[in-house]
Amino acid sequence: MSEIIKIEPGPGQESVWDYPRPPKIEDTSKNIKIIFNKVVIVNTTHAKRVLEKSHPPVYYIPREDVETGYLSPAENKTYCEWKGQASYFHLNVGEKQARYACWTYPNPIPAFAELKNHLAFYAQKMDECYVNCELVTPQPGKFYGGWITKEITGPFKGEPGSESW
Repeated sequence: MSEIIKIEPGPGQESVWDYPRPPKIEDTSKNIKIIFNKVVIVNTTHAKRVLEKSHPPVYYIPREDVETGYLSPAENKTYCEWKGQASYFHLNVGEKQARYACWTYPNPIPAFAELKNHLAFYAQKMDECYVNCELVTPQPGKFYGGWITKEITGPFKGEPGSESW
């Protein structure tokens, strides 16, 4: 197993290595904006952040703050040991599609019940994702849905070399 060298956070920053396991949920009033094919899919200040050791935050958006008319159910299901079974959606705007663009927990495990009726989007599948007007860098790796901003330090799960963590 390779040694993990935590990047010490500076003023106003958080280290993903200080996040808990199991993860925790917190409300955020930061402005979350998602754009796909020139259409604003999300623009909210009512998101929740899920914080888990080694992962950048994943933002869960209340369904009522998502332009859900662009979503179509996907056949894929996955299971998270902390949150339960996830269902996925494709995003279709005009002629452009992002397959498995977002996920939700329709019946989350009781400890994560507040995620019910919320959607999380993969930043790497969107054209632009913002946290308080800052363009997000997607968490590396196809499986992970974390959003990296200048406020977050790593290293992050999914980066090259993290397979041995």
